[in-house]
Amino acid sequence: MTDSPEQILEELRAQIAFHNQLYHQQDLPEISDAEYDELVRRLKQLEQDHPDLVTPDSPTQQVGFTPSDLFTPVEHLTPMMSLDNATSFEELTAWGKRMERYIDSNIEYSCELKMDGLALSLVYESGRLVRAATRGDGRVGEDITLNVMQIKAVPHQLKTQEKLLEARGEIYMPVSSFKALNEEQLRRGERIFANPRNAAAGSLRQKDPQITASRNLAFFAYQLAAGPADFSRHEQTLDYLKEQGLPVNPTTKVLHSLQEVYEFCQHWQNNRHSNDYEIDGVVVKVNDLAQRQELGFTSKAPRWAVAFKFPPEERNTLLKDIMISIGRSGKATPFAVLEPVFVGGSTVRLATLHNQDQVALKDVRPGDTVIVRKAGDVIPEVVGPVLSRRPEGLPPWQFPNQCPECGAHLVRSEGESDTFCASAECPKQLEQRIVHFASRGCMDIENLGERTVQLFLQLQLLKDIGGIYTLDYDKVRAIEGFGEVSVTNLRNGIEASKQRPLSNLLSGLGIRHLGATGARVLAKGMNHLDNILKASAEQIAAVEGIGTVIATSVYEFFQQEENLLLIERLRQAGLNFEGPKASTLPQTLAGMSVVVTGTLENFSREGAEEAIKERGGKSPGSVSKKTNAVVLGDGPGAAKITKARELKIPILNEAQFQQLLETGNLPGDGESAVVG
Repeated sequence: MTDSPEQILEELRAQIAFHNQLYHQQDLPEISDAEYDELVRRLKQLEQDHPDLVTPDSPTQQVGFTPSDLFTPVEHLTPMMSLDNATSFEELTAWGKRMERYIDSNIEYSCELKMDGLALSLVYESGRLVRAATRGDGRVGEDITLNVMQIKAVPHQLKTQEKLLEARGEIYMPVSSFKALNEEQLRRGERIFANPRNAAAGSLRQKDPQITASRNLAFFAYQLAAGPADFSRHEQTLDYLKEQGLPVNPTTKVLHSLQEVYEFCQHWQNNRHSNDYEIDGVVVKVNDLAQRQELGFTSKAPRWAVAFKFPPEERNTLLKDIMISIGRSGKATPFAVLEPVFVGGSTVRLATLHNQDQVALKDVRPGDTVIVRKAGDVIPEVVGPVLSRRPEGLPPWQFPNQCPECGAHLVRSEGESDTFCASAECPKQLEQRIVHFASRGCMDIENLGERTVQLFLQLQLLKDIGGIYTLDYDKVRAIEGFGEVSVTNLRNGIEASKQRPLSNLLSGLGIRHLGATGARVLAKGMNHLDNILKASAEQIAAVEGIGTVIATSVYEFFQQEENLLLIERLRQAGLNFEGPKASTLPQTLAGMSVVVTGTLENFSREGAEEAIKERGGKSPGSVSKKTNAVVLGDGPGAAKITKARELKIPILNEAQFQQLLETGNLPGDGESAVVG
């Protein structure tokens, strides 16, 4: 028998209420944002089809959540309303057409990044902070003043002596702070947070303000809710809040058409991970305050604003199995085998589970419905289980004791988070070492990818890294699918690799702790592989940019007889052991630090950085007070540009960059590149 509309509506409302409580009051969501949004969409559609069944307590008629009893309730001066959503240009246009019913003049739009954090109301009296409150249900929030007082980004005193001023904004946790917090939680064996939003909410709503103080929360103001009334545009109110000492997101932009607004939304959708904070959309507001008055409000949202939501980066799917992969160092990494799910722009079938401790802390089990997250280019990961969907009696997953590839013992040393295969003869380790050696950024051997390596090992055409350079091409030709062209291309790729820089060879050897940057520094500092072979750990550590840990690891690697034998085989094969020759170019950038961001027309990123170094300069990956200039290409990192502006660092276009390389002179202030 089919359920009645009344029954379906009741069930949907109960589900949404349950998940609201988990999300807002306990900071422990069990479903992804996408699945929650789908529940709400279903409820809205059913209520539209059956308007006589809409009830005042329906989640569609309410804002936010009921405040918890952990904090004193406080009534807002004016309601903190929610926003209607749009997910496409068509929906954005429909919102614009609805506004045309009320106003017929031209409209400017203020576009602000939609922070994935916690809405906050700040009330100041005569410039002094007297109250901070959460959104709550929109009418009544939670008084969290003592906790907010611990957040450095929130000023206790404004410049103004205005009798009453209310600023609203978003508390958030920077991504870097979130990662550091979870690392600390793991170290302590405590629960890790699913995402920065949950971490921010959990940190803010603590009974102990000192915990809040330790969590490095941040804040952006986005609205003047009460205060001076002599403003005509929203952008003026933001300038005023900034003048008072409140932080305002510098990416906010005023635009003049919905097409421009949509392009702004698309830009930030494509660059949503370029800042040190998470965003899930763009808030679009009518800029003219008089027009806002004309437009007014619905029962729960302003007509003059809409939230353009980005596609979700979290989805729910079935965890089919947990398996173990063995890397080139023998590291045993658990990974999730998933029912395929489209998330973050691609179909995900596998996701990392990092290590044994994380599996235990997340308590994910084969057979669970799990939340999968894929943020930008980051490897997909399992956030956690949906406990309400866990089958009864599902047993916890146990980390295996034996290597799945060779059967040797898996060993975890005391104080270590990782587990390793104890066998030096493990075939998977050998395979991954060869794959790594041949990979891009190392020896970059074209046509020698993972599948080819696996095949050659299986046929015993390869037995180790050195065997790459003594490959029997006649036996390769005998393999089905390897014609003369394929063999010629493979041979050419192997021969070309012999001329790769010493830094590539050092990277390809897979020395623990030695990454690509360290390899370049070491190659330049020691100038020849033989110098590294003869050096002590102390001599290696004396190279600027090489620390004790890397130096010890490099030294110990070259003390192993099998590694020395490999080096001799590579020498006989004719590989390049010489480091980069000293630059003969004028040292025009001596002592200067120049950061490159975006794509240049006449330089690759690596080429631009090398050009800087060849002229005596440094090219770090981030902007700081020590940066002398930032070179701007197409598609730059927004965080770098914002930081450069804050520190008043010259921003150069490509022509100015080339001039800088030649002369070492920065252009005058009036010649700086214009950044939109």
